[in-house]
Amino acid sequence: MVWKWLGALLLFPVQMVYLVVKAAVCILLPARLRDLSGENVLITGGGRGIGRHLAREFAKRGARKIILWGRTEKYLKETTEEIRMMGTECHYLICDVGNREEVYQQAKAVREKVGDITILVNNAAVVHGKSLMDSDDDALLKSQHINTLGQFWTTKAFLPRMLELQNGHIVCLNSVLALSAIPGAIDYCTSKASSFAFMESLTLGLLDCPGVNATTVLPFHTSTEMFQGMRIRFPNLFPPLKPETVARRTVEAVQLNQAFLLLPWTMHVLVILKSILPRSALEEIHKFSGSYTCMNTFKGRT
Repeated sequence: MVWKWLGALLLFPVQMVYLVVKAAVCILLPARLRDLSGENVLITGGGRGIGRHLAREFAKRGARKIILWGRTEKYLKETTEEIRMMGTECHYLICDVGNREEVYQQAKAVREKVGDITILVNNAAVVHGKSLMDSDDDALLKSQHINTLGQFWTTKAFLPRMLELQNGHIVCLNSVLALSAIPGAIDYCTSKASSFAFMESLTLGLLDCPGVNATTVLPFHTSTEMFQGMRIRFPNLFPPLKPETVARRTVEAVQLNQAFLLLPWTMHVLVILKSILPRSALEEIHKFSGSYTCMNTFKGRT
C-alpha cells in the first residue's frame, strides 16, 4: 500500500507537466470545432442583449433548432423572426427562469413541441444596481432567483435527458464580477459568485459523464442595456466588450469544449493579482481603475 501511494505521488507532477504541455500545444495548433448541425439549443434571456447575439451565432454555425426563453414577448418574437430569416428553425416560449414551476412546465412543453435539448445556455440575468442599504428586498430576491436559482431549475429540467443520450452541454453566461466584486451591484455580484460555484461544482461532477460537458463564460463589462450608465475611469484602456464578441467566443468555447473562458484574456491578470496581492494593494487598484464609483451613474434597462 505504501509503494502504491508513493508511486502515485511521484507520478502526479509528471501528469501535471504533461497536461500543461498538452494545453499549450492545443493553443498553438488549429483546433477542431464541434459540429452543431444536429444540436437543439435553448437560450434563456434570448430575446435581447447577449442572448439575441447568441441565437444569431448558433444559427450562423449551423445549429439545428433554437429555442428562446424570456419574459418579454416583444423581444422574443423579434429575435425568433430574425433567426427564421437566417434559415434556422426557431421557437420561443414565455418563461421566468426564477419561477421553478414555470421552468419545469415550459421544459416539458419544449420536449413535446421541439424535442430534446442538447445545448442549454443559461444567459438570463438581472441587476438591481444599488448598495445593500438602498436595495429593495424584493429586488434582491429577484436577482438571486433569476441569476442563481434559475440555473438550478433549468439544469435539473434538461440535464437528466442529456445524461441518458450521452450528448449535452450546459453553458453559463456569468461575469468577471463573480471573481472580483464592485460596490453598487451587491445583488449581481453575489448571485454571479453563487452561479460560478454552481458551475464549477457541476463541471467537476460531469467529468465521469461521457458526452456531457459544461462551459462557464466570465466576460468583462459588456455594452448592453443591462449595465447602461456604468462608467469606468479609463474607457479607452479598458473598453467594454461588444455583445457579438461575447456571443462568438462563447459558441467557440462550446465547440472547443472549453470549461472556463475569461474575456478578455487580460482578466487572467486580475485573477492572479487578486491571489497574490495584499488587500490594501487591491483597494488601490480598485480606486485607480474607478471600479469603486463605476455604478454611481448606473441607469440599467429602461
